[in-house]
Amino acid sequence: MRAAVCREFGKPLVIEEVKLSEPNDNDVRIKLKACSICHSDVSFADGIWGGQLPAVYGHEGAGIVEAVGAGVTDYAIGDHVIVTLVRHCGECHFCSDDVEVLCEGEFDLSRKGPITNASGESLEQAMNCGAFAEEVLVHESQLQKAPKDMPFDVASLLACGVITGYGAVAHASQLREGQHAVVIGCGGVGLNALQGASLKGAGSVIAMDLEADKRKLALEFGATHAIDPRDGDVVDQVMQITDGRGADYVFVTVGAKSAIDSAQNYITKNGTVVIVGMPSSDTRGDYDPGTMAAWGQKIIGTKMGNSVIAVDIPQLLQLYTSGKYKLDELISGRFKLEEINQALDEVRSGKAIKNVIVFD
Repeated sequence: MRAAVCREFGKPLVIEEVKLSEPNDNDVRIKLKACSICHSDVSFADGIWGGQLPAVYGHEGAGIVEAVGAGVTDYAIGDHVIVTLVRHCGECHFCSDDVEVLCEGEFDLSRKGPITNASGESLEQAMNCGAFAEEVLVHESQLQKAPKDMPFDVASLLACGVITGYGAVAHASQLREGQHAVVIGCGGVGLNALQGASLKGAGSVIAMDLEADKRKLALEFGATHAIDPRDGDVVDQVMQITDGRGADYVFVTVGAKSAIDSAQNYITKNGTVVIVGMPSSDTRGDYDPGTMAAWGQKIIGTKMGNSVIAVDIPQLLQLYTSGKYKLDELISGRFKLEEINQALDEVRSGKAIKNVIVFD
C-alpha cells in the first residue's frame, strides 16, 4: 500500500510504499476511500506544533472495513465507516466525564505504531490515524458506521472539522435560542460553527472573515450577517446588530493571534470567548483581566468541540439526510493521492474550504 510521508517539516510529502501490522484484539483495518484534509494536517506538516518524523498525517478518513481483531464485535468486514482521531478507552477520568477527546487510556497502537516502510523503518501514525494512506489500522473506538449509500468523500468530513465546529456550539458553549453569536473565521470549522449556532436558534449569527468568497458562503451556512474585519469599526457593527450589548458567545475558529485578541471586544457582559482554532505553540493572547472580572466574562477552550463521536456523528448524519445540515457544499476539490501536495497548498493558502483525497 502507499502513503504520503512527511520526512522534513515544511517540505512536500513523499509517496512511499508502506506496511501495516496485523489487527490486535480491538483493532480494525480499513481500506480508505477518502480522506479530507484538515488545517491541522497542514500545521503539523509545516512543523508549527513539532512532532516526530517521519510521519503519516491525515485524520479525516472514510472507507470499508477490511479486517477486524478477535475482540471486535461492533464492526464487520464490509462495513462502511468514518475514521476519527478520537481513540478513547471509555473508562478513564475524562471518558467517564463524557470528554473522550481528552482520553488518558493506554493503547497498544499508541505505544507501538502500526506503520513501517518497505525497509522496516517505523513511521509515526500521526493523530492516531495516518490516513494519508490507502489503508489504516485503528482502534475500534475511533470508528462510526456510515450509511452505505453515502459518498465516502462526504462521510470523511464528519471525522473532525465538522464535529469540531458543531460541537463548539452544541457542547462547549451554552448558547440559547435568541442569544447572539459571532464566528471568527469561515473555513471548514467556522462554517460548521455557523450551522450549529443557526440550529440552536441564535438571534443573530455574525460571521467574520477576510475573504469575500468565504463571507458569501457563510450566509449560505446560517450566518445572518457577514463582516469584513478590515471594514470600518467592527465593534460598532457588532454592537448595532446585538442591540448595543455585544455577543453572548464569540467562537474563534482560526489560530491567528489577532483573531484571538480581538474576540473579547465583541462579547457582552457575562459573555464568553470560545477558542476553537489551534494557534502555533508559541502564540500568547492579550486580554484585559480587570474588565473580564468586573463584567463576569469568560475565555474557554475546546478540543474538537468536546464531541462524543457516538452521539454527534449519528446526529449529524440524521440532520444531513433530512436536509437540515450542509456537508456536500464544504468540499472545494477532490484529488488523487499523488496530488496531495497541491491539495495541501490550497488549504494552506486559504483557497480551499475542504479538499479531499479520493482513493481508487
